[in-house]
Amino acid sequence: MNPVYLALDLPRLDAAEALARKVAGHVGGIKLGLEFFYAHGHHGVHELHKVGLPIFLDLKLHDIPNTVAGAMQAIHVLQPAIVTVHAAGGRAMMEDAKAAAGENCKVVAVTVLTSLDDDDLAAIGVSANPHDQALRLAELAHAAGLDGIVCSGHEVGAVHRQWKDGYFVVPGLRPANGAKASGDQKRVVTPREARDAGASVLVIGRPISRAEDPLAAARAIEATL
Repeated sequence: MNPVYLALDLPRLDAAEALARKVAGHVGGIKLGLEFFYAHGHHGVHELHKVGLPIFLDLKLHDIPNTVAGAMQAIHVLQPAIVTVHAAGGRAMMEDAKAAAGENCKVVAVTVLTSLDDDDLAAIGVSANPHDQALRLAELAHAAGLDGIVCSGHEVGAVHRQWKDGYFVVPGLRPANGAKASGDQKRVVTPREARDAGASVLVIGRPISRAEDPLAAARAIEATL
């Protein structure tokens, strides 16, 4: 199965659906994040379901346990394959999120965003570096009964070694012939590197969605895997 999930955070629903259909044969799923969900809601998700690919709702839920459980129940009808919560919400929140999720929905915890580095963590009072913090939160997510975590390609190998059957989502990826870091992504690796280290899902957005030829870009990435 193709591990690539195309990040479709486009402002226009018709453009998002057109792009998804164009590359559907060369990606394994569609990731819909906050920008898409806030703009298009349940209707937008239903429309993207028509493409025929699994849907990953990257909503990064983070609130008190009861509220997060209610949110999970509210998206049952959307039949997501994957949903994200923030590991920083704590064990009880993660346990309730998993208990409220659909039977076929994987719940994964966001550990350390790929936009954060050592200085960023220090600024919010976290003394650990991104690697150690990701491993700590992975242990908490595992103990809470979640399916896996979201982490950068820099940490996925170490997490995979300690959580053999975990489900690992890796964003912040750039093809070998692209820029190794750009915009708000600081800790990036190539799709092949992440896959070799144990990634289950490779989240790729701009290298496909903003490519001059998105279909050719998707094919080229698929060929490296």
